[in-house]
Amino acid sequence: MTSAQVAQAQKIAPVVCVQNQYNLVQRGDDALVDELAEQGIAFVPFFPLGGFTPIQSAGLSKVAEGIGATAMQVALAWLLHRAPNVLLIPGTSSVGHLRENLKAGRLC
Repeated sequence: MTSAQVAQAQKIAPVVCVQNQYNLVQRGDDALVDELAEQGIAFVPFFPLGGFTPIQSAGLSKVAEGIGATAMQVALAWLLHRAPNVLLIPGTSSVGHLRENLKAGRLC
């Protein structure tokens, strides 16, 4: 969804949430995230960890290693810090994976 589409939708009904692909390396919606935050509209990034091809970055791995976290935890923590309107729903395949994702909140 684009800024123009949000404005068009708001003429029809209140917009309370927008979901677009967005993560640490796919940041084409930076301005939209900020615009929505100003309006109090939630933003839910889909594929917050890169989707079927998880985010891989030497820099991200180095930061994670330096703070004793996984790269994916750092990527989730970055999203949590990105803007107050960002709501995360990272996928998980096991209880262990869920626990790992939850630890990202402690990096904030």
